[in-house]
Amino acid sequence: MSNRDIGLEILEGLKEIKQHKKGKVELRTSILSEPSPAQDIRKKLHLSQSFFASLMGVSVRTIQDWEQGRRKPKGPAKSLLRVVEQHPEVFTEIR
Repeated sequence: MSNRDIGLEILEGLKEIKQHKKGKVELRTSILSEPSPAQDIRKKLHLSQSFFASLMGVSVRTIQDWEQGRRKPKGPAKSLLRVVEQHPEVFTEIR
């Protein structure tokens, strides 16, 4: 781990926000794309529903609900699907 000064980082961030509000700096932004359907990601990785569920930290029922369109991933699950889709080695290294 690196020796970070979180307090200093927060203060610098606040200064940057103030500068942005004054129109002096442009903040970096990015638009996140929607991840592919969970079933597509799971099949691409050749994982069973139960193993995929355990890696995602959700129940098999939740995976089934996502795959059958009864529910959609939200919050952290959606973010994790995005990461896994863009960097599948994250899951394939866990096996």
